[in-house]
Amino acid sequence: MSKDDLIEFDGTVTEVLSGGTFRVLVDEDHEVLAHLSGKMRKHRIRVVLGDKVRVAVSPYDPNRGRVVFRPR
Repeated sequence: MSKDDLIEFDGTVTEVLSGGTFRVLVDEDHEVLAHLSGKMRKHRIRVVLGDKVRVAVSPYDPNRGRVVFRPR
């Protein structure tokens, strides 16, 4: 599966879990369990509760994703 197959959503972090995992609310009724992407870990970009983030979600499992961007 390539990076082009991912679907990106904008959402808000609603819960911070252990191990760099977050629960992100992307729509009014849809939550995604997402972890930080490698580039965000490499550049030590912090994500806290309430941040607006962009989540890349696989079409095969829409309940899991990866946080790929946090605007300033």
